[in-house]
Amino acid sequence: MKRHLIIKLLAIHLVVIAFVMVIVWVSVNTLAAGYFVTLMEKYNISPEPAHEMFVSSVHRYLIWASLGAVVLSVVLSLVMMRKVLTPLTRMTVISKEIAAGNFAVRVPTVTQDEVGQLARAFNQMTESLDEIQTLRRNLIIDVAHELRTPLTNLRGYLEALIDGVIPASTETFSMLQEETLRLVGLTEDVLQLARADAARNDLNRVPTDLQKEVNLSIAPFARAFSQKNVRVEVLAPDALQIVFADRGRLARVLRNLTDNGVRYTPAGTVMTILMEPRNENARVTYSNACAELSLEDLPHIFERFYRGEKSRSRQLGGAGIGLAIVKELVEAHGGKVGADLTEGRLQVWFEIPRSAASPAAA
Repeated sequence: MKRHLIIKLLAIHLVVIAFVMVIVWVSVNTLAAGYFVTLMEKYNISPEPAHEMFVSSVHRYLIWASLGAVVLSVVLSLVMMRKVLTPLTRMTVISKEIAAGNFAVRVPTVTQDEVGQLARAFNQMTESLDEIQTLRRNLIIDVAHELRTPLTNLRGYLEALIDGVIPASTETFSMLQEETLRLVGLTEDVLQLARADAARNDLNRVPTDLQKEVNLSIAPFARAFSQKNVRVEVLAPDALQIVFADRGRLARVLRNLTDNGVRYTPAGTVMTILMEPRNENARVTYSNACAELSLEDLPHIFERFYRGEKSRSRQLGGAGIGLAIVKELVEAHGGKVGADLTEGRLQVWFEIPRSAASPAAA
């Protein structure tokens, strides 16, 4: 590629030099020679020998000047094109390594011109691909890890039933059903996460009453809150909070956050849901007491399969996908998520645009 491009660029220079040489040659033969003859005749000098000498001298100097221009053009082209094409050649080599699965390679950036900007953009693309590959690899590992426990339990129960170690009782089949439901739940969570990843290109954004959607998300968990003696307080401004959102995806966000509150709010305490305007967005904050979560956990709670409550079992704590789904769906709307820990209370919040003029809608 480098050799071919150099030849093409050099050919352009040579064509320009040849064009200029032809123009000058024709100009000397037609115009300059005519002016010279007229001048000689004006002073009564025989123009024939002087004219021939003049034309041949100009032609000779023109040829030498053209050869010098060609040599200089070739040298400068080789020097400049080598500087320009070297990063491109490295990109070609590195792109082949990336295609082979090596995402750790980078293109050196030593200039601030367009080639340097291209190299930096190429490196950013490589870093993004590296992150995506890492996330994909971690996702496969995490899913396999989460599936292994219920599958191992099922295998153990089935082998025990076959060997007659445990009786084929209603209690045994209930345990088998619980493990099966755990597998079904995990599979559904992974499916919902995949759908959340793809939601950016499939949103049906309409004006939505945020407070109404929050109240609807609490209703299915009323019994669970009651069993834990947890009181839910919904604080909303007097003005109507209208957001432009996909109602189905927004309902999923609110359900996941409410479910997270049911799981982790200590019995006998209060969970607060606060709605408030924030510039062009509407913010919803879920606040509950939290003793086990630390500040070190906050940057990771929206990661897939992360559980900050280390002491909780998998049955109680879930697979750690709920908040990851929240993050994907909120960002698909052009919003953002976050978490704070203040005086023993965890505040998980998200912001979503109140108007259709948002990055997701553009």
